[in-house]
Order: sequence, then C-alpha cells, then structure tokens
Amino acid sequence: MRSVSYVQRVTLDFSGSLFPHAICLGDADNDTLNELVVGDTNGKLYVYKNDDSKPWAVRSCQGMLTCVGVGDVCNKGKSLVVAVSAEGWFHLFDLTSPTSKHQDALSHHELTAAEEQKPVFKQHIPANTKVMLINDIDGDGKCELVVGYTDRVVRAFRWEDSSENSDHVSGQLILLKKWLLEGQVDSLSVNSGPDGSPELMVSQPGCGYAILLCTWDSEHQATTEGGDNSAPSSDAPVRDVILHQTSGRIHNKNVSTHLIGSIGRG
Repeated sequence: MRSVSYVQRVTLDFSGSLFPHAICLGDADNDTLNELVVGDTNGKLYVYKNDDSKPWAVRSCQGMLTCVGVGDVCNKGKSLVVAVSAEGWFHLFDLTSPTSKHQDALSHHELTAAEEQKPVFKQHIPANTKVMLINDIDGDGKCELVVGYTDRVVRAFRWEDSSENSDHVSGQLILLKKWLLEGQVDSLSVNSGPDGSPELMVSQPGCGYAILLCTWDSEHQATTEGGDNSAPSSDAPVRDVILHQTSGRIHNKNVSTHLIGSIGRG
C-alpha cells in the first residue's frame, strides 16, 4: 500500500452536505484558470477562486443538487456553470456577466442574499439525476449534455438555440436519446475509439462498463425515409448498448465501478 501526504492544501469554508458528483473543477468565469464548484443538498451553489477559503460566488438553485459541471453546453464558445437537482431542475449560470465581474471586485467575505443572482436559464428534465457529463459524444464538434439516473437510465441532450444572439442564452435542451442499462450508473466518460471518434462509456457494477452508441442521426434518417408512423419514440428505452466485462473473478454486482478516461502525458 502506498500512502500520500499532501502538505500544501487549502481549507475551504463549507458547512453543507453534498452528493459525490456535486463537485468539480473548471473555468467557471472564463479567465483561463480553474475554479472549484460545489453544490449542496440545500440548493446552494458555491464557487471558490484561488486560495481563498470563502466562496467567490454563491447562487441559489431549486432542489437538492446532485451534480454540477462547467462547460460550453450551449456551444457559444464560453463556459457556463451547470447545476442539476435530484428533482430534475437544470440550471445555467453565466459567471462572466457584468454582475459577476462587479462581484469579483467586492470583498469575497461580504456575500449577501442580494448578490445571489438567479440562473440565466432553468428547465425541468427527468428527475432522479445522479451523474452528469458535458462533452462532444458524437464527433460533430459540439458539446452534448449526458445525464445518468438512479434508475439505470442515461439520457443525452443537446442545446437548441432560439435566438441568433451569440451572447444571450435563449433556447432549451432537446432530448437526443435514452439508454437503459443492466446495472447502476456510477460514472460517465468519453474516450477515443479505435478510429479516433469519441466513445461514450458508462460504468457498470462489478468492474464492468458499457459503450453507448449515438444513433440519433441514423434514427432520424430512418424516420425521414419511413414516415412518421414507423418512427421510434425518442424517449423509448432503445438498448443501443455494447456491454464489456473484465475478469470473471471480480463480477461482484455489489461493487461499484468508476471510469476515469482521456488520461495522457502532461
């Protein structure tokens, strides 16, 4: 066994409770530096910058936050903070707005209720969310939102703009596909396949994993050729899943599995 001692560390002021996937690192304010984003079970979203123990920004959400993330989910060329609650509320926060810049100039220790700005967008998606991923999963150069649920379901969404204004967040999430897995979903990961295209992978209990196929383009083509009557429902549990198991000696379904992909040399 190898032990590691982290001598240099930062202690943050946080008194709430959080779910395992309600914490992440990402460039929340588009300053090319990473911030720590944490969501608690009371619906509070905290953003920590640099070595400050106090949160740089605090936002209020609806419901218990189960997963948070940072990414270009709207494909506008900048990162947004995403917070999803167990009740299915999807929140978007733009921390590069003038309000956030003004807040950054204020004392970090003087956060009041008036400074807790509302999200720039909120939408209800299916409830019981567990894990979230923001990445290009179909190789089209645009990010999709992938959400894993407690009922062994994974859903993929894409942002659809309703305005030509590149800076204004106006639109909605559109469901692309729903997958039904055999076991619980503990983590999601995107990795390069044999041909270099992205592969969406989901962990399965007992050191197993599955590759989820992004088939909405072919399904849309089949719908166009076959007419509306033969079109499958986009919310139907179509099992486009390729299951992979590792060594048979460790197929204990009570053991959770987590995937960490896209690891390379620094």
